Amino acid sequence: MIYSLSFLPELEEDAINGYGWYEEKTIGLGEEFLRVFYALSYKIQRNPLVYQTVYKDFRRCLLRRFPYAIYYRIDKDRIIVYGLFHCARNPKTLKKYLHIRKFKNS
Repeated sequence: MIYSLSFLPELEEDAINGYGWYEEKTIGLGEEFLRVFYALSYKIQRNPLVYQTVYKDFRRCLLRRFPYAIYYRIDKDRIIVYGLFHCARNPKTLKKYLHIRKFKNS
């Protein structure tokens, strides 16, 4: 099956925050962060069922080299990316963000 891939508008802020933090540490590291994120997003698009469900119908894919995870849902033939979150976040806060973003964008 071919899936379409879409990103919530809030994801842009998640990516910009991660980019800025890494770019401050080392010039070019923010670019690498974004490159890994987008490469993994398209890997998810090709095979979304590979990654496990971690909260309700949200699946999680960990970024290689960076302590971040992509959270997404599959809706028929569509993959919707809901967030790019640091793995040190409190799981309760993370669930709250996912819940809010899901219903805000439904």
